[in-house]
Amino acid sequence: MAARSMRRRALGAAAALLAVTLVAAGCAADGPRDVELPTQAEAALPDDVTTQLDEAVRSAMAATASTGAIAGVWSPWSGSWVSAIGTDATGSALTSDMTFRAGDVTRMMTCDVLYGMVDDGLVELDDSIVDHVQGVPSLEAVTLLDLCNGTGGIGAYQPIVGESWITNPQRVWHPLEIASFGIGQPRSAVGTEYRESDSGYVLLGLALERASGETAAALFDRYVFRPLALDDTTLPGVRPALPGTDPLRGYRILSNADGSLACDAPVDVSTVSASVGFTDSGVVSTVTDLGRYVQATAVGALAPKSGEGRWSAPLPVFAGAPAWFTATGGALQAGSLIGQYGGMPGYLTAAFADPATGMTVVVVLNNSTASAQVIGDLAFELAAIASKAPAASGATAPEFGLPWTAQQYHDAINQTNICR
Repeated sequence: MAARSMRRRALGAAAALLAVTLVAAGCAADGPRDVELPTQAEAALPDDVTTQLDEAVRSAMAATASTGAIAGVWSPWSGSWVSAIGTDATGSALTSDMTFRAGDVTRMMTCDVLYGMVDDGLVELDDSIVDHVQGVPSLEAVTLLDLCNGTGGIGAYQPIVGESWITNPQRVWHPLEIASFGIGQPRSAVGTEYRESDSGYVLLGLALERASGETAAALFDRYVFRPLALDDTTLPGVRPALPGTDPLRGYRILSNADGSLACDAPVDVSTVSASVGFTDSGVVSTVTDLGRYVQATAVGALAPKSGEGRWSAPLPVFAGAPAWFTATGGALQAGSLIGQYGGMPGYLTAAFADPATGMTVVVVLNNSTASAQVIGDLAFELAAIASKAPAASGATAPEFGLPWTAQQYHDAINQTNICR
């Protein structure tokens, strides 16, 4: 949800993440379907590669004052690595199957629901938001597709009300109420440029609820979670709660009276109402579920008819962004990678996949004090390392590259150092 800038389970379960065929269970409209994905080498990534990955995550933990992290990397031609690193603030060890807030990866899922409902004839991509949501007459020119693509011209609410989530985590927000803080900001032209807008994805979720007569949680379950067998992924209700029954604890460092950070006293902000994120950033998941999800979505597995051109017309993430950094369809496109990153109270989360090779990276840090830019940088660093993993016996490494080096993003992360 933050503004953009450029900047175990067991090995068997990890290796199975990107199996050649993912059997989808409980699909929404037309029953189970088989999803063809790249064959995953059933081995751990080589030691020198995992050492680099581990060091990259630990460096980012130090830069962001995070006590813990969970990361997963899958290079289908080489192997996989899933690791829980560090502890929570009490010193308790982490496990890689802990749940956490998935942040902006939720946006992709909301667009998946949109495309699924289009396939089912429940909505059209060019429906105006006012066709489904009352109280926003000034948004008549904004379509459901605009909201998915980030081209609705609407502002963001987190910069305005985000601090209240820390001071008043028990508060429950109505979707239209929280979205209004972004709606009330000066607009940019509809359909012409990408704009970071959590309000837009909340409005899209509200529209989908009203068009279907179902809750957003039920829609996510119907169109995303059950089809991909994401058994540990949910869109929680509005009651303030921890992110799951075995959660990764998340923290935030508050400021002292003189404006400095109280780095010796991180505050546990794990308990909050999912209404602060709703269909923009409210999903709770695990590293392996997010890995399976982002890879399947990158190849267009959930709604092949209406979503056929989903990634075909991206726009720059910001003015002057590199040509390789764009956004559309609820996702960011970084080089050949498709995914998302962002922050929620206590968590910085990123998930990206390359649809051609199946290479997938998921990572979460348990401190949201630093800019969400850092978790994007870390995902890109991990992807650069994983892209160069050697082929396993009998496999062939693909010919592809990314328009950055691991060192570039490693250096950028080390410039953060919020408590050093």
